[in-house]
Amino acid sequence: MRNATQPPPPPRETEATFGQIDKSARRTDLPDLGRPEPDFPELARSDDFRELRGKLRKFTFPMTAIFLLWYIGYVIAAAYYPGFMAIRLFGTVNIGLVFGIAQFVSTLVITVLYLRYAAGEIDPRADALYREATGEERP
Repeated sequence: MRNATQPPPPPRETEATFGQIDKSARRTDLPDLGRPEPDFPELARSDDFRELRGKLRKFTFPMTAIFLLWYIGYVIAAAYYPGFMAIRLFGTVNIGLVFGIAQFVSTLVITVLYLRYAAGEIDPRADALYREATGEERP
């Protein structure tokens, strides 16, 4: 129960501002260069963009499927074949431990493969699309 000597709470604003997040994040202090905005829907329908998406999917979908199969196989082996996973290879190192560490190694290998693939196949095409759409180099 509120103490009778406390003043009533201040009236609420009708709209929440959430720390002024309602204001636009678009910078207004930049000079207007007089260039029209790129037509993004048209760009998304272009053959170059579709080719770029195809190149990206050519790598990401198979690699994701391979990694998921590898990961699910590891989990299934750990859950249903504990005897197999407990086979000692040397000292106290068993198959389960090696497979577990191999999960981390395979993640790093996939990351390196993607970085190399993106640098050779994706980034140059994305840069060209950016130049075509905006008339300037990517920052």
